[in-house]
Amino acid sequence: MQKPTITRSTGAALAAALLAACGGPEARVPADAAPVLATLASAPGTGSARLRAGDLTGARATYEVALAADPDRLAALNDLAVSYALEGHLDPARRLLDEVVAHGSPREQQAALVNLGELYALDGYVSIAQACLESAHGVDPARPEPLYALALLADARGETETALALLREALRLDEGAAARATFAYVYPEERLHLEALLAEEGGQRVQAEALWRALAQGRFGSLAAAADRRLGER
Repeated sequence: MQKPTITRSTGAALAAALLAACGGPEARVPADAAPVLATLASAPGTGSARLRAGDLTGARATYEVALAADPDRLAALNDLAVSYALEGHLDPARRLLDEVVAHGSPREQQAALVNLGELYALDGYVSIAQACLESAHGVDPARPEPLYALALLADARGETETALALLREALRLDEGAAARATFAYVYPEERLHLEALLAEEGGQRVQAEALWRALAQGRFGSLAAAADRRLGER
């Protein structure tokens, strides 16, 4: 069966229509949220640099130009969705990610599934988030991004040993940390959580303890509980 072609009307134009309709940021952080991380799919370049610098308007413009030039390459649509999520527009972001899952290449689909896992985890739907991340891993088990996210989700759920085992496998596959360079974090606690887990696995006890203490003061109860468990083991 021939893969459907994404046209300008269903790619960048859909993104523009969603952004125009979404109004102000969606300020909702459920008590049972367990955020993990988001990942970019485009090659490193102007869009990702602008996104990391906090210039979301500039990043969106870059991604929209890329979509207009080649509507069939949906890495830019994935990254556009991440920019929406960073501004708190979670529902429009989910709509764009659904498009990527439906029509993207395997690499694009995998990134979009990781990001859908992030959005469901933010909404407190941890079981659905787990299913998205496991599906992402199944697309290409040699890619480490889903494993990092699964490790963070397992740790947030209190599955300490599972979290460390997943992290070790992610690190084995991510020699040189190239995958970690593609990550984006909707909330700073997500970065803190990953850095704390990495320090813990690397035997950097003093650094890990400082990171866990910072995470314990964050806004997410599940991540604070994970931090408290780690600190209680010392």
